Amino acid sequence: MKTLEFHRDDAKGRVTVVCADREVSVYSYCGYCRHCAGVRVGKRMIPTPQRQALSGLRQSANPDENLLNAAIMFNTLVRDGSAIECEDDKGEGFSSMYRR
Repeated sequence: MKTLEFHRDDAKGRVTVVCADREVSVYSYCGYCRHCAGVRVGKRMIPTPQRQALSGLRQSANPDENLLNAAIMFNTLVRDGSAIECEDDKGEGFSSMYRR
């Protein structure tokens, strides 16, 4: 697992990381990537809420609401965090967690 440090642009409200030799938005890419293991907040690594929501998807009565809440929680973690913990050791880049 590797740690991808955030690059913040407060003027534009963007947070990016270098992924597979290009700079990508944490909000648009990492939040929906199967390689994203979590967000580093202080000394702790907090698992990606979307993974937890997907694992409980079949048991839930309202999966859309759970995924929306997970995305909102991810954005909050990114706001407070400093890096993404990424499982992409092969350097493949973005891979959607919603595709099989």
